[in-house]
Amino acid sequence: MSRPAALTLPPWLAHALRAQRGPVPWNAVLRGALSAGPLLLVAVLVDRTHLGVVAAIAAMLAGINDRPGSRRASVRRLGVPALAGAGGLLVGTYAGEHVGAVTLTLLLTLVGLVAGSVSAVGPVASGAGTQLLVASAIGAGMPLPEPGWQRALAFVVGAGWLLGLRLVLPTPGAFAGDFRFDGERAAVAAVYDAVAELLDAAGSPESTSRRAALTAALDHAQDALAGPRLRRYASSSAERRLHAQYAAALPLAEAATALAWTGEALSGRASEGPRRLAEAVRAGTHTGPLPAPSRSAAGLRALDDALLHAAEAFDRGKGSDLHTRRRGVRDVLRTAFGAGGREYGLRVALCFGASVGVAQALHHARWYGDHPHWYWLPATAVFLVKPDLGPLASRVLNRAAGTVLGALLFAGFAAVLPRPEGLIALVALSGALIPVATRHFAAQTAVVTLLVLSLVMVGGEPQASAGRIGETLLACAIVLIVGHLPMPGQRGGGVRTRLVAASDAAHAYLAHVLRESDAHVLRVGVGGDSDARAVRWTLRREAYRTLAEARTAIALAAAELPALARHSEGTDEVVALLERLVDTTTACAVHLDDSGRLTRRHTERLNELLDELAKERERVGLRLPELPLAV
Repeated sequence: MSRPAALTLPPWLAHALRAQRGPVPWNAVLRGALSAGPLLLVAVLVDRTHLGVVAAIAAMLAGINDRPGSRRASVRRLGVPALAGAGGLLVGTYAGEHVGAVTLTLLLTLVGLVAGSVSAVGPVASGAGTQLLVASAIGAGMPLPEPGWQRALAFVVGAGWLLGLRLVLPTPGAFAGDFRFDGERAAVAAVYDAVAELLDAAGSPESTSRRAALTAALDHAQDALAGPRLRRYASSSAERRLHAQYAAALPLAEAATALAWTGEALSGRASEGPRRLAEAVRAGTHTGPLPAPSRSAAGLRALDDALLHAAEAFDRGKGSDLHTRRRGVRDVLRTAFGAGGREYGLRVALCFGASVGVAQALHHARWYGDHPHWYWLPATAVFLVKPDLGPLASRVLNRAAGTVLGALLFAGFAAVLPRPEGLIALVALSGALIPVATRHFAAQTAVVTLLVLSLVMVGGEPQASAGRIGETLLACAIVLIVGHLPMPGQRGGGVRTRLVAASDAAHAYLAHVLRESDAHVLRVGVGGDSDARAVRWTLRREAYRTLAEARTAIALAAAELPALARHSEGTDEVVALLERLVDTTTACAVHLDDSGRLTRRHTERLNELLDELAKERERVGLRLPELPLAV
């Protein structure tokens, strides 16, 4: 008797039920508890409650962006969106005071177009676009007595307060060396751990996932080292040491990738050295003696050379600027105004503009009754429509469920809590819960709903749970309808833009390595021809990073409802081929270092992958750069 087949959920529903896992970020919880609640309390005590509400909203939005990483990187991750939000608050406030409903709708639609296009550039730009739109809607609709410049200043103060806590408060348990760099140390140490895990997985089915984990660790370390004042000529010995430790990890990652590509298992001794390096980074100590792996193959010889180079770099504490991404102004503009940016901007503008228009119509309709919070509708639509924040269907389901849960909880709390002190305590509690709740959008929505409704009542307005539920459900309906309307041009532009960028990076990396092959360049050890090596490692980093970004975009697109998901079908196979091509290119580079020429196995594998890529490119209709057809 056969067993019944296991129930398989559709991707859009499975994504809605999926939550991130990991340890509780207690330091972020502490910052959240000390941000919005205390700001609101001070404002109430000095009789500037409305400005305190604005500052608390800014602290809440900054708390959503307060993710793990280095303190220096958080300056850009939190600061840039906060400045954009302050600008949006100014625009919305003065527009709401001086223009009519129709003109206001058109103006905010234009803001949505710009913010959506810019959001396609990357996570920080997306955060800036989100806060620009949310704050412009709040500025236009929230009835406050203060002028626009005071509101914008309060917004900056609220976000700046959380950023200040992020920079000043030490991380519990992180007392090795200068605590200001604990995020950077953790990120760099994770790279060495990921190298060791990839070496352990060589020759097993887990090697592919471990290589992806190594890419993620390198991406995180690259971001952690890219903050203000962490430049090539760092100002302290701790910074210089971190640069050296990150740079020393790149040849190790290259050797480990090449060894995994061969498909042969390695002895446990091969991973001992990277693990000791990880411990040295975390403790801020010297490496001590490192176990040398066997030198029986090109990859093992490269690994041994890289370990020797790492030990020397750790002691010397000097490293080059290898954390900077190869992205100029032209690349940013091409992303924002290219096919992906245009589709992104148009989708956000239509949803944001439609929600503003509907909200304005209801606000001025006599039959609808009092509608003081019309800005809730467009502000909610912002968090639902932005493609990089998750699949549309998943976010709509979670937003609706989270809002209903949060509103019902607040109705219960509001019935028993004293005012305003009880509500201020609820704001502080909600701020503390945000870092944990960000793991699932429904939980985050419930916590944010608690916080926002508390702020509304502290500001002197009546309990608004029912209105919050109604506005959210209406926003969900608008976004679902507008988000599935036919768009001009080819859909799936965001995914295709990421794939083109990944193909460009893979092409640049492969071309660089093949030029070395044609020139029969022979270098012995990691120290030889350091400039060429630095270029190669930078190209390799960009190739793997853009591939990871393409993977993320494809996974999000695949979890959309079928009407949207079909526009990116087949792209996952293209990115898988590009990943195998970059892996093979890495193996070729390591072998060239060892012998100065490529083996028949390397060239045949390269040609096979290039042929497969050409066929896949035609099948899915992608306009990718032409890669070499023969090696």
